[in-house]
Amino acid sequence: MLEDLGLTYALAGAAIATFLAGIGSSVGLSIAARAAGGVLSEKPERYGSLMLMVLLPSTQGIYGFVIAIYVMVKLNIIAGEPVAITAIQGLEVLASCLAVAVAGLVSGIQQGKASAGGIIMTAKQPEMSVKAGVLYAAMVEFYAILGFLISFLLLLGIKVGA
Repeated sequence: MLEDLGLTYALAGAAIATFLAGIGSSVGLSIAARAAGGVLSEKPERYGSLMLMVLLPSTQGIYGFVIAIYVMVKLNIIAGEPVAITAIQGLEVLASCLAVAVAGLVSGIQQGKASAGGIIMTAKQPEMSVKAGVLYAAMVEFYAILGFLISFLLLLGIKVGA
């Protein structure tokens, strides 16, 4: 039983990366979608220009998902028999996943708020949708990317298996 503790920790890290980054994306998407719904109720012709701003917060969930898949591939979960790892290695994997999890949670929500601001601005000044609306929301993305990169680089450095 204790020999499986490392694998349990590692898979918990993969799950946390997926769940927290996914929650950030979901909340961010809902914030942006509510703003877009309000604008579109009066100006349905703005649908195309608003779609990108609504979708921007979804990337955080993708980053968490990719890290979780990478963990499962690294541990040979998908391809066959999982590799044996120590509890310490499992905790290293879990800790590595926290960067994308927390960055995705926070930046997804904040990007949704930034997108909502851009959407509201686009209702009054459609020519500013890409210049300011998308650009400002995309700036928040940088921190989600940093969390993803840190998780990925940490996972690269963890040796598992024989």
